[in-house]
Amino acid sequence: MRKVFLIIYILFALFIMNSVVSFAVEDLQLRDYTPITIPKGTFVQVMNLQEVSTSYCDDTTKLKFAAVDDTYMYDTNIIPKGTVILGEVEKMNEPVIGTNASMVIKLTKIQLADGFEIPIKAFIATSNGSTLLGGEMTQPKTYKKLPHYQEGLYKGTLRWVPGPELKMGEHLTLAAGAVLLMVFDAPAYITHTLTN
Repeated sequence: MRKVFLIIYILFALFIMNSVVSFAVEDLQLRDYTPITIPKGTFVQVMNLQEVSTSYCDDTTKLKFAAVDDTYMYDTNIIPKGTVILGEVEKMNEPVIGTNASMVIKLTKIQLADGFEIPIKAFIATSNGSTLLGGEMTQPKTYKKLPHYQEGLYKGTLRWVPGPELKMGEHLTLAAGAVLLMVFDAPAYITHTLTN
């Protein structure tokens, strides 16, 4: 009798589990939902919402940016205009003699208007694709005159050439309201979109 009761109980449990699984599958089909993948290398224009400078920020400074335009993939608005993008200063180099200050800004989250957050891996990049902002060589500190002789001329001309010393580097400042370029460093999976 116990064996019969156990077999009936197992069959009943399997029937319940099958109906729950089929209900969940039907629910997904009713929503007609497919996740969207933003490929690596996709770029989006963002606006800096606060001033950032190497003179008073450090490696733990939290930053906020906002999407300048709507970003569409197929027919879906995946990053609406005004969406907040959160990030931080990942690396910072102080100015030294001969080189200006530089920094790397890493972006970690997209925060939609309804408060939903999507994790991302992206960086603020320059127009040439580098993630290092700043770091340019400074101007020469002194110039010296050097004679320059051309073929066929008996007299040379004097020209100014850079001296051996360079000026002290300057701090890098990104003004509030500056439009910058966000580049995805890894694919981002958009699992939530806003509908109007």
